[in-house]
Amino acid sequence: MGFFDKVKQRLSGVAEALSFDRLKEGLSKTRSSFVGRLRSLLSGRVIDAALLSEIEEILITSDVGVDTSEKIISRVKGRVKSENITDSENIIGILKEEIAGIMLESPTAAADASFSINDSDKPHVIMLIGVNGVGKTTTIGKLAHNYKKAGKTVLIGAADTFRAAANEQLEVWAQRAGVDIVQQQHGADPAAVAYDTLNAAKSRGVDVVIIDTAGRLHNKQGLMQELEKIGRVMKKVHPSAPHDVFLALDATTGQNALQQAREFTKVAPVTGIVLTKLDGTAKGGAVIAIADNMNIPVRYIGVGERIDDLQPFDAMAFVEAMFEESSTGNGN
Repeated sequence: MGFFDKVKQRLSGVAEALSFDRLKEGLSKTRSSFVGRLRSLLSGRVIDAALLSEIEEILITSDVGVDTSEKIISRVKGRVKSENITDSENIIGILKEEIAGIMLESPTAAADASFSINDSDKPHVIMLIGVNGVGKTTTIGKLAHNYKKAGKTVLIGAADTFRAAANEQLEVWAQRAGVDIVQQQHGADPAAVAYDTLNAAKSRGVDVVIIDTAGRLHNKQGLMQELEKIGRVMKKVHPSAPHDVFLALDATTGQNALQQAREFTKVAPVTGIVLTKLDGTAKGGAVIAIADNMNIPVRYIGVGERIDDLQPFDAMAFVEAMFEESSTGNGN
């Protein structure tokens, strides 16, 4: 049994949590652009420096990034030489295994598919950060839905008080998820909202608290001070809060998402990345770049607009879905 046969066998055991078919569907644009172009390129070619250079160009233009693409191609060259590979049709399989290897070497290799929490340290507090427009609000609603589906009680704190529409949007998603929300008037102190949310959660015995935050990055000093204040105030209620700080990134921005990750990690103790809108882009290669370049795991990915379309990220399932051949064999 080959490496990816074992992956498929393992996937069958986590099908409900992972929803592999939805992942494949969500990655269809990336697969068509990335793997489809590779298959067209390799047809009838011999393996030489020119071919490897063209493969590297496809990797870079698929938002895998220059450094990561160079690393992948270097490994492919080593395999071609050491294993004396001459048939270009074998390149797809080698690329797949080397990308999988990079993912396995990264913190992204491990993710929580069960939405478990430490029951002795409740409520489990999650802060969501990220610039406006990346899908933070929808991510919070979907995350709340997943925790509720896992049997947890959830309370959302609407601490993005600077955008008038933010609370309204979050309230809609809280209703869809069937969870409660704590909010104050527009312009209220975000830290006060977080404080009230945590107090309410403790008094109600809530399992999970998810705190929304403002998405401004034009003033890093101001954002850092605000996030530090929210964290400091929450610790007065629950000393170990926040347990997680998730950074939401928009996959459709490709390499810009990686740059945003670098900027936010300078001002916030990010513990995980949520990559949204993967279904709407051919730039899914950015996941590989983020996994390779950031010492922070990709925790969840958004593969659609439905409330159950936020999935725990499984690195091997991602690679398998990205390279999965359709019945027509063209990678679409």
